[in-house]
Amino acid sequence: MERPAAIEVSRLQRRGGLLSAGFRTIPEEVPVAFTYNGSTYAVMMATPADLADFALGFSLAKGVAADPSEIESLDVVEVEGGIEARMWFTPAASARNQARRRRSLGPTGYGLCGVESIGEALKPSPCVGAAAVRISKTELAQAMEELQKQQVLNAQTRAVHAAGLWLRQGGLLVREDAGRHNALDKVIGAAASAALAASCGVVLLTSRVSVELVQKTARLGAPVIAAISAPTALAVRVAEAASITLVALLRCGDLEIFTQPERITEEASSHAA
Repeated sequence: MERPAAIEVSRLQRRGGLLSAGFRTIPEEVPVAFTYNGSTYAVMMATPADLADFALGFSLAKGVAADPSEIESLDVVEVEGGIEARMWFTPAASARNQARRRRSLGPTGYGLCGVESIGEALKPSPCVGAAAVRISKTELAQAMEELQKQQVLNAQTRAVHAAGLWLRQGGLLVREDAGRHNALDKVIGAAASAALAASCGVVLLTSRVSVELVQKTARLGAPVIAAISAPTALAVRVAEAASITLVALLRCGDLEIFTQPERITEEASSHAA
């Protein structure tokens, strides 16, 4: 039986000087273990929804799997105290990853799971290249507005992040999670499962832009990342090096562009994305 993504709990509420009893819907959070060939690689605290997408996206974003085809099977299994996403590699992928096998623990919002050194954490991200995509400021604002409309779980709880992949010809793919990194991993996994090409797309985030979110966007191959909050300094440097356009503080039609501004236009371009 699938665990619910949110539950209803009792609470006391004080408003306008009055105290009242009632209920509130809040997001669930459980340990999710990623295992490869029977060995645990990472344990993440996550919202128990779209966990197959999460497992695949995490594997791709971390470079554990270079391609979805390297994972022969993926099963999401309830275990005592949490959930396991059990994956089995092809022989070639298994041999490549054997040296990297380790255990690590990743909290909801922080941590670079499976990374063993500072050098590995800061290794260059893939460069998306000089993608010819052009996105108007109006399109970005509309995409962010649509992302917020599609946050079903957040509408219930007001406590989860969302990430999305916007494609001009393909609409908007949205995933939610208590962890902002997890939400993007779920989008990466869902996009891979649907064979969506992100090379002309925009990654949308309802959070600040940290360096790992830029690194994940680079692995996805999206040339633009847009968020409602500000970026970190390292995120800006990594986005510039990866030729990613970083747009932040995208709210009510206003925005700030930190890198590669030529992709953002005043009006919609005739180039399809």
